[in-house]
Amino acid sequence: MSQTALKSAVEQTSGNGFRKFGMRDKLGYMFGDWGNDFFFILVASFLMVYYTDVFHISAATVGGLFLIARLWDAVADVTWGRFIDTRNPGKNGKFRPWIFRMSFPLVISGVLMFVHIPGMSNGFYLAWAFVTYILWGTLYSTVNIPYGSMASVITGDPVERTTLSTYRTLGGNLAGLIINVIGPLILFVDNKADSNHFLFGALIFGLLSLSCYMACYKLTTERIGTDETNKQKINLGQTIKGLGKNKPLIWILIASLTFMICFMMIGAVNVYLFKDYFGNAKALSMVGLLQTAAVLIAMPMVRPLVAKFGKKEVAAAGLLLSAVVYALLYLLPSLNSTQFISILAVAMFGYGFFNLVVWAFVTDVIDYHEYVTGLREDGTVYSIYSFARKVGQAIAGGVGGFAIASVGYDATRPTQTQEALQGIHTLGTLVPAIILAVIFLILVFLYPLNKKRTLQLTIDIAEKRKGQN
Repeated sequence: MSQTALKSAVEQTSGNGFRKFGMRDKLGYMFGDWGNDFFFILVASFLMVYYTDVFHISAATVGGLFLIARLWDAVADVTWGRFIDTRNPGKNGKFRPWIFRMSFPLVISGVLMFVHIPGMSNGFYLAWAFVTYILWGTLYSTVNIPYGSMASVITGDPVERTTLSTYRTLGGNLAGLIINVIGPLILFVDNKADSNHFLFGALIFGLLSLSCYMACYKLTTERIGTDETNKQKINLGQTIKGLGKNKPLIWILIASLTFMICFMMIGAVNVYLFKDYFGNAKALSMVGLLQTAAVLIAMPMVRPLVAKFGKKEVAAAGLLLSAVVYALLYLLPSLNSTQFISILAVAMFGYGFFNLVVWAFVTDVIDYHEYVTGLREDGTVYSIYSFARKVGQAIAGGVGGFAIASVGYDATRPTQTQEALQGIHTLGTLVPAIILAVIFLILVFLYPLNKKRTLQLTIDIAEKRKGQN
């Protein structure tokens, strides 16, 4: 493929009158997911144990709450994405203003989830959990959909988009480092969840989240599609028809949904795995530290590996490594927590590659949608992708709660039965191994955008836009 043709295509997709894409955009985009994940990871890792051990809601009921809320969030994502695509861009772009406007109510709703009023009835706590959790999830869509959609209009270069994806993942892992390392030290007292400490942690993470959103708003620039967006007439029928033809979107939706099921289950089960199976909840801090370290080690390797082999190829190799390691952990049930974490770090390194490039997959399928429909509908396509992830979260939250309950976990018992502990170990090792292996097969055999086809897509879109002008 001609590098001159690719360079020319990238230049054609860049807006005029803007500063060049650079480190400022990468850092700004990193701050966006850093802000998102202060609460997202807090919720994914610790909300279930807060509900079961502080509100004393059964694990099965919590699973039902997560299932209902995530399905509602999926609908909210698509609704909000469609709404965004019908708006005209302003002087600050099409997506950035929504991050600024909606981050304040989002953070407030996040703190409210962790408010515990002593002496209330079980029905009150259940209602409070449903209302505040669903409110937070709905407001999360109003920030995350414009944030995720924005990547496709910051740069048109396929490799630089991978860099944006990498920085986004770095932001999420920095939030994860703070929450998973410092969180257990704040949230638990004498190996038990403490309501006052949870609220204190939520307030701290909320202020940090808001600061990150403001940095994202200030540092990023939208360059692509602002002129074309005003001229487009949104046609729902044409959009749906285009989505049906977008095979890359369909398969990355399935892969991402499956990965979210795995990732959310790992986060939920790990709390019980270390708190009950290993009897050491504070060991979760080391898991969080090594998870971030694994990403930091993989991060400088991603760009050259993707440039040489392609996003699909790099992500698939990482998933295969991770699946093998989780299978090994299942076969070694007698490990202590330190030994378990040491081997687990290799698995986190493996699936870290998928996390580092997954958002670049999304920008590719947004481009493919424009190629097959002629419409630039970043918000709609991204919201469909986010819909799949929310469905994955719904399934993971529901299955996670039901699975923890099914193995016999009982929050009222001082110690769990041996059968329950063995079940928790299986949920934390064998189940992820199977799911990650399935995602590997999807990427290798079904997702069609390999390196060659992705680079050609950039050139084809540029030629198509040139012909329309």
